[in-house]
Amino acid sequence: MVIMEIFPNPTVRQVIFQITFPNLFYLEGRIGSIQQKIMNEFPKSELIYRKRLLLANIGPELKIDPKDAENVPASKIWQFESRNKTKLSITTNSLDMTSEFHKTYNLGEEEGKKFRHAIENAVGAFIEIAELPIINRIGLRYIDFCPLPKRNNKTLKKYYNSKFPLNKFEIADAETMAFQTIVKKGQYNLGYMETLKQVDGEDKIILDFDGSATDIKASEYLATTDKLHDLISEAFAETIRDPVYDHMRRSPEG
Repeated sequence: MVIMEIFPNPTVRQVIFQITFPNLFYLEGRIGSIQQKIMNEFPKSELIYRKRLLLANIGPELKIDPKDAENVPASKIWQFESRNKTKLSITTNSLDMTSEFHKTYNLGEEEGKKFRHAIENAVGAFIEIAELPIINRIGLRYIDFCPLPKRNNKTLKKYYNSKFPLNKFEIADAETMAFQTIVKKGQYNLGYMETLKQVDGEDKIILDFDGSATDIKASEYLATTDKLHDLISEAFAETIRDPVYDHMRRSPEG
């Protein structure tokens, strides 16, 4: 079941979108046009240089000359930031967008609050100007910091359909606990991670959903992202129970 409700007190902390594609050796010559196209939404910009790691097979009698490592060229990252602090990073073979502002994917009346709207504007402009025909991988990731009022198995079972081995361990005795898996969902992959952790002095269940698809036509990126969102929304709905819905429906001050 896809969740069709906007919550006043959502648990989502961060949402990330990424595409990877074959190296575009001509991209640097088009970055200015891309920047001009997205400048109203992403007015801040900077160019970052990141040193690539030098990988080599090292035997007992082989060494890497430090000069060789120094000569490895740095890759360029063109980074843009919106007024709501959403960050957009572009390299010659990837684009990613990270937001702590967006709490809804495509619900509500305000376009500026929808993560899908931000994706469509920025990625649509990129694909158009870069003339990108294919995408190697699309990823959509949601990280939620969810409540756990009491650290015991009874409360955890009341709030969540947890994947922890609760028949073997009592979470009251655990400093931390985590479960992680990647499963096939038809033609897509879904990564699921559940972690028990203290955040700012409070116990939290951190739910991390990472949906992905591979070998996509660039023209189908948005429809594919919609399907990944629905997959994640269904997995989230299957994991949380009524007390978590009650928590999200309360006002943040309540």
